[in-house]
Amino acid sequence: MGNQISELVKKAVKKFRETANNMKLDKSVINGLFIKGDQISRGEELVKKAEKKLNDWGIFGSKYHDAADLLYKAVDRFRFAKSWDRVGAVYVKLASCHLKLDQKHEAARSYDIAADYYKMTKNLKETISCLEKAAHILLDIGRLNATTRHYQEITKLYEHENNLELAIVYYQKTTDLFQSMDLTSSANQCRQKIAEYSAKVGKFQRSIAMFEEIATYSIRNNLLKYGVRGHLLNAGICQLFRGDVVAINNALERYQILDTTFSGTRECKLLMGLAAAIDKRDVAEFTSYLKEYDSTIKRNEWRTLVLLKVKEALKAKELESKGQLGWLFYIIPCSFVLFCTIKIRLFGTKNR
Repeated sequence: MGNQISELVKKAVKKFRETANNMKLDKSVINGLFIKGDQISRGEELVKKAEKKLNDWGIFGSKYHDAADLLYKAVDRFRFAKSWDRVGAVYVKLASCHLKLDQKHEAARSYDIAADYYKMTKNLKETISCLEKAAHILLDIGRLNATTRHYQEITKLYEHENNLELAIVYYQKTTDLFQSMDLTSSANQCRQKIAEYSAKVGKFQRSIAMFEEIATYSIRNNLLKYGVRGHLLNAGICQLFRGDVVAINNALERYQILDTTFSGTRECKLLMGLAAAIDKRDVAEFTSYLKEYDSTIKRNEWRTLVLLKVKEALKAKELESKGQLGWLFYIIPCSFVLFCTIKIRLFGTKNR
């Protein structure tokens, strides 16, 4: 049976070489393919041996040590073959061995290496999975700075994919860790991103709450308190999108209590003017206020985007209001004509 398989393999190799020669492939390329295939095959054999070791009975964790030795040898084979996805998969198995041996630092390191190799193959799902597992281990052993770096890396990957919902989740995890370490400035930077992304995905209430939270933390800090008016402006802009004038005015009252200097600022005057324009459903007045303050208040990309959304919503309400007035202008004259007609007929009937 073994001889038959060997003959079949030889025939397959011969056939491949003939095909490659007919296609005029370079001999070095052909040999490279065979070497790569051979290395992958040997790597797979080592992985199978390691798995067999793990399934066998062992004393004092020896089977995990033996399995890890075999897996490290398999890694070398797969690296040589540049089979990065297989390298990543083996490092995940190595992390499991290290955890069984209570070697948590080594396990976290193995997950990190696996993530690097999965990143090379553009395998986002496995990359994030490995980074998350490494972060969980590091958090468990009290490595908070290292954990935040992992969460930040996951956040960047989600941002690159424009998955803002999941980016928000990991910004929140990072915020909580920074806050636990009393790193308020770093925590506020994360809160800023959460607030901006929340508005972009239409969750304005969460955005408002986050900007207000940043302002509350900043007002207590001598270095950060000068940025409070900007955070309150951002919160107010999100309030404008809701279109509830009563809620906007109530919010402005709260902001003036939080920061006693806010009432005299250009930011507060702008919000009050825009709120009045929304109450009147007047797009022209809304635009006029924006132009008036455009040169004195910094409008970044995020503020411009949200203000455009507010303006579009106001336009829709203005058109709706004009449409209703249009019906009134039609109904009132018609009603008057109908009333006059009825009166004339009644008057004519009485005269008869």
